[in-house]
Amino acid sequence: MKIRDIMTHSVPRIPVNCTIREAAEEISITQCSDLVVVDDDNNFIGVLSEGDLIRHTLPNLQEVISSGDTLSNAYEMFVDEGKANANKSFEDLVITAPIIANPDDEILRIASLMVTRQIRRLPVIDKGKVVGSVSRADICRKVMAG
Repeated sequence: MKIRDIMTHSVPRIPVNCTIREAAEEISITQCSDLVVVDDDNNFIGVLSEGDLIRHTLPNLQEVISSGDTLSNAYEMFVDEGKANANKSFEDLVITAPIIANPDDEILRIASLMVTRQIRRLPVIDKGKVVGSVSRADICRKVMAG
């Protein structure tokens, strides 16, 4: 059985020219852990993860504590950094060579890859275009529910 038989066709995506704020809003609205990044012609650029967005603004807690600052001050630094970066581009945070699936990939191969690499969802790309995504839940539904 192929990925095309189980993939989700609706995929949270964001144009590469958006801001960090717009990416954070899209992640919040869709409740996904990553976004597929595309150009104006729906060509796949890469993946933007919520973890990378957070890491981008997160202060180094060891440095904060070493400097004698408090965790409360560190939180304020975190919020201030988030506000300062909100209108900037996220392009530098995009994973441009992520692991992807193809609609013709075998489910077993992708399932093995996802388990060994601890990946929850992969974009499905065909000829450079985003055509869907496949999750471990999609695989479980098909394999275990028949």
